[in-house]
Amino acid sequence: MIPFRDLKTQYQALKPQIDQAIQTVLDEGQFIMGRQVQELEERLADYVGIKHCISCANGTDAMLMVLMAWDIKAGDAVFVPDFTFFATAEVVSLVGATPIFVDVDKDTFNIDPVKLETAIQRTIHEGLYQPRVVIPVDLFGLPANYPAIEKIAEKYNLLILEDGAQGFGGRIGERKACSFGHAAATSFFPAKPLGCYGDGGAIFTNDDDLAEELKSIRVHGKGTSRYDNVRIGLNSRLDTIQAAILQVKLQAFIDYELEKVNQIANEYTESLKDIVKTPIVPDGYYSCWAQYTIQLENKMQRNTLQQKLKEQGIPSMIYYPKPMHKQIAFEDLASSINNLSTTEDLCNKVLSLPIHPYLEEKSIAGLCKAIEKSI
Repeated sequence: MIPFRDLKTQYQALKPQIDQAIQTVLDEGQFIMGRQVQELEERLADYVGIKHCISCANGTDAMLMVLMAWDIKAGDAVFVPDFTFFATAEVVSLVGATPIFVDVDKDTFNIDPVKLETAIQRTIHEGLYQPRVVIPVDLFGLPANYPAIEKIAEKYNLLILEDGAQGFGGRIGERKACSFGHAAATSFFPAKPLGCYGDGGAIFTNDDDLAEELKSIRVHGKGTSRYDNVRIGLNSRLDTIQAAILQVKLQAFIDYELEKVNQIANEYTESLKDIVKTPIVPDGYYSCWAQYTIQLENKMQRNTLQQKLKEQGIPSMIYYPKPMHKQIAFEDLASSINNLSTTEDLCNKVLSLPIHPYLEEKSIAGLCKAIEKSI
C-alpha cells in the first residue's frame, strides 16, 4: 500500500530532532504559550516575509479571528470560491455574514477573477449585502491569481483574506504564499505541506494594529491580562509541543521537502500528461503541491479509475465531491448563487494522487503505469 501522505516515514527521518524538541518542552513544563511558540512565529514571519505571525489553534480559527477583528457581520458579503473546503465559507457564516460563491478557473482550480468581479457587481446591483471581503484559496498548493484579485479588491474597496491553508510554500515570483492581501491564514493540520501532530494554525499580516487585536482575540479577548477582557474572543492558542515539532519540520520543509515534492510533481506530469489532464502551474507561479490533482473526462471514468487503483493498493482522494453551494448548510443562500458550472464540472472529474516528499521513484512509476492501464 502506497501511503497517501507518508507521515510515518517523515517522522522516522526527523525522529531524533522531533523527539528532542518534545522532550525539551516536557522538561521545561511550559505547555501553553511556551517560548517555542514565539520562536516559531518569528521564524514563520521571516520565511514568509511578513512582519507579524500570530499562531492559533487551527486554520479555521485563523480565518475566523481575522473576520472578527475586521468586524465582519450580518449584512456583509464575503466572496469565496465554490470549489474549496467547507471552512472557507463556514467562518463567514459564523460571524453572521453571507458567503457569496464564485466559480473557479478550470485549469488552476482557484477563484476566477473575471467571475469574481461579476459576482461583486451583481451583489452591488441586488443591494441585499454590502461587499466587504474576498477570501481567495491557494487550492492544492497553488497561489490564487493575486495580481488580478488585488486590482479588483482595490477597485471595490474590499479586504483580502488569503486562505493559505493548502498554500504554505507556494509563491508568485518572489512573493510567498501567506504574504498576499491584508491578512493571510494557514493550517498546520498533519496532512498539510507543513503540518504538526495535531491541530494548529497561524495568521500573517503587516498591519500592526490588526496583529495586536488578533493576539487579544486568541486569548478570550484579553487586555492587559487574561482577566482583563476588552472584547469577545476565542480560546485559540497553539500548544507549545506543536510549536516545537513545527520548528523541526519547518527546517526540513525549507532544506529539502519543498524542492523534493516539486520534483515528484514534475515526474507525475511528465508520465501522465498524455494520458490525463494534469495540473497546470502558470508561468511565474510555484506550487507547494498540497495535492496533485488530475482531471478525468467524466464522473464515471473518475470513479472507475479510483476503484481500479484501490484494488491495486493505491489510495486516491476526491477533493471535492460536492460544491459549496450544494452543501445543505448553505441551502438558504440560493439568492446569492452565481454561475458555478466550472465547479460543478470539476467535482465530477478531479482525482488527487499520493504526493509527499518521501514518495519513492519506483512507487511513482508503478502508480503512473497503473493509471495508464486503467484508463
